[in-house]
Amino acid sequence: MLRYCLLVVALLLAACVDSGTDRVPEGKVAVQAAQISPKVAKPVAAPAAKQAAKSDPAPAAKPVAGAKTSAGPRILVVGDSMFAVNRIAGASVADVIEQELGADVTDRATIGARYFLGIPLRPQYRDEGWDWVVINGGGNDLLFGCGCGACTRTLDRLVSKDGRGGIIPAFVAKIRKSGAKVVYAGYLRNPGVQTPIKGCGPAGNELDRRLTLMAGFDRGVTFLPMSDLVPFGDRSYHGFDLIHPSVKGSRGIGKRIAAVIAKGK
Repeated sequence: MLRYCLLVVALLLAACVDSGTDRVPEGKVAVQAAQISPKVAKPVAAPAAKQAAKSDPAPAAKPVAGAKTSAGPRILVVGDSMFAVNRIAGASVADVIEQELGADVTDRATIGARYFLGIPLRPQYRDEGWDWVVINGGGNDLLFGCGCGACTRTLDRLVSKDGRGGIIPAFVAKIRKSGAKVVYAGYLRNPGVQTPIKGCGPAGNELDRRLTLMAGFDRGVTFLPMSDLVPFGDRSYHGFDLIHPSVKGSRGIGKRIAAVIAKGK
């Protein structure tokens, strides 16, 4: 019996010793865990994924047609009602140029603008680093200054017979000194249609002739006639007054100007 009791005691002591060797005090558990836990490496993209990211970038947004963009030329439009009408409808000559080129176009054309007396045209221009300046004007000076009749003196003041003198060549020369190219647009005609300004035809033709000469002295200046834009007997290019351009007329003028600028970039 004594031998049996001693055997049981021995076994219990052995069990206690074995249990004690495997137990770690709670204060040391965290220390040992920190010592033996491996450092977690930052995830590294697989080579194939890296290559795919380089070779297949996200597609760039496509530019909206007609939207202003700093990448295109900076264009200023100055002149009278031939340019200014249809602006409320977003269909003026400047609007069309902007739509055609996707360029930054500033429109300062004013109804009734003239070189002499009346609403001044030239202050519409200020040197602000323009690439192109688009101009029209002189028609109101001929209509209101001399009634499109005895206009020799008015024509001479606008532009001399040889195209070198006058207020228009001086205005264009001032713009050219800034480095901007110039497009000077002529006026629409109404072939085959009786209009309130039919009598202005001869003075308008002479103004076109002189402006053509003016442009011939400087490769940075283009005179762009509109006398051949309207087909014979076609009223659709003019508004109800048969003087100012309709939306269709403004579009025809604007597209013709935009083509010159696009070619001369």
